[in-house]
Amino acid sequence: MLNNSIETQNVIGLPVTALPFEAQINWIMKWGRAHLSKVVCVANVHMLTEASWDARLSSVLQTADLVTPDGMPLVWMLRLLTGRSQDRVAGLDIMLSVCQQAEREGLPVFFAGSDQLILAKMRRNLQRDFPNLIIAGMEPLPFGSIPLPPEQEAPVLKKIQESRAGIVFVSLGCPKQELWMAQHREDIQGVMVGIGGVFPVYAGLHKRAPRVIREIGLEWLYRLLQEPRRLWKRYYRTIPPFLWMAAKQLWQTARHPGHSVELVEGSAFVESKSTLEQLTSSHHK
Repeated sequence: MLNNSIETQNVIGLPVTALPFEAQINWIMKWGRAHLSKVVCVANVHMLTEASWDARLSSVLQTADLVTPDGMPLVWMLRLLTGRSQDRVAGLDIMLSVCQQAEREGLPVFFAGSDQLILAKMRRNLQRDFPNLIIAGMEPLPFGSIPLPPEQEAPVLKKIQESRAGIVFVSLGCPKQELWMAQHREDIQGVMVGIGGVFPVYAGLHKRAPRVIREIGLEWLYRLLQEPRRLWKRYYRTIPPFLWMAAKQLWQTARHPGHSVELVEGSAFVESKSTLEQLTSSHHK
């Protein structure tokens, strides 16, 4: 769950961590050094909108230790709602910063998910960029429904546990990676960071949008042009509802300063604790 000293801001009814980039990285590294089991969700428009419909995903975000503002619309919402400056805390930047510090400190890092081809290309690039980084392991995970078949994920869990990695980057895509991390909070003594789309970008299979495109909030369009068949339905399904919910929240906040905005009527939100208990109990049975 979000630490009491970690400030969050309600964005369309879900908590987003309202801290500078470096502060969020510092929390990840602090937990990683102590081998604490933590969940870090890297949130964008797609994730928050899906969570407004999906009780399980909503539960994970409500109980996560960090929910970083990856997408620029979330950054803009935080700035408008708090009246303060807010950094973007994007998945690739998190991974690069964590690997840089982990290399310097000798903290082992594990990469779970994606496939062997992408992981092999990532290993090559990591060895080029961080030659002294301790790569505790790189293991693919099947892109199946959650929970994954025990015979497929049990060997990966065993390798992560035995590796003593302080940080575990997870690539299963949203919401599978978030559900997977929540299920294994008690199994993995390290900080799990869900950064699904980062793996193929860092591997060189996809290009990251130029900085100017990212800063004006059009990275989604840049990605859409690269993968139109895979992404158009997702964006069509999630961007308009998010814009509506965000506008509604800003309007309500302007009318009633300090008012706690709930999820839109008809959402799938339920109490996070009970849903998370269902998730974890079904896994450990």
